[in-house]
Amino acid sequence: KALVVKMVKDGLSVMTLAIGDGVNDVSMIQAADIGVSISGEEGLQAVNLSDYAIAQFRFLKKLLLVHGHWSYARNGIMIVNFFYKNIVCIGVLWWFQIYCGWSSTYVFEYTYLLFWNSFWMIA
Repeated sequence: KALVVKMVKDGLSVMTLAIGDGVNDVSMIQAADIGVSISGEEGLQAVNLSDYAIAQFRFLKKLLLVHGHWSYARNGIMIVNFFYKNIVCIGVLWWFQIYCGWSSTYVFEYTYLLFWNSFWMIA
């Protein structure tokens, strides 16, 4: 099973998802980009080694559609905040350098830049 996942992953250059429920599926779950295990009667080794664990197969639809959508939205917001944070900081530096005649004078002390990044990481 793991060889099939690796063959598809390398041959087609795609992201793979493997779903398993027992010890015999552990290598397949680890070979995939995303491993989902179904907790059941065969033990918890697959659950302990997977990225996501669900109780029943019917919960897979909610995992992919709902949580996948939320992850996509969070990544989009994070990227917008990343660009906004850097554009604001570089914009201030740009205008300050025009004001100072391109003298390479610092407008911010280095610790303020650390606080700026920490503030945007929390926000």
